[in-house]
Amino acid sequence: MSERPVLCVGALVWGPDGRVLLVRTTKWRGLWGVAGGKVEWGETLEQAVGREFREETGLELHTVRYAQTQEAVLSPEFHKPAHMLLVDFFARTDQTEIVPNEEIAEWRWLELDKAQSLPLNTFTRTLVELAQKLEQA
Repeated sequence: MSERPVLCVGALVWGPDGRVLLVRTTKWRGLWGVAGGKVEWGETLEQAVGREFREETGLELHTVRYAQTQEAVLSPEFHKPAHMLLVDFFARTDQTEIVPNEEIAEWRWLELDKAQSLPLNTFTRTLVELAQKLEQA
């Protein structure tokens, strides 16, 4: 276990048809969320989210913009004890074909208003709610 918080990035991504991508990973105890991961030394946050998406889904992102920052301290939803700073983004992609790595167990493209129908982890639920508020503004 790390003695310091781990900096992580993730993004809610819209595909070319306006649907968003949600994934079920091995790290969130069967809950759904967004792809993402740790920021590496020397990377900007935007570079990290682009790299993580390429590695986990095969997608290239564009129109990446900051959404929010959340803190996950010993979340029981996560597969191990961890203290993470989660920097969330909104982004777009022109692709829909997913090439999953070993972390992605399942994925779905769906309308934003249908995202809450999946068992989302708490942090993704907050991100989806923010996107819905901004869409209505």
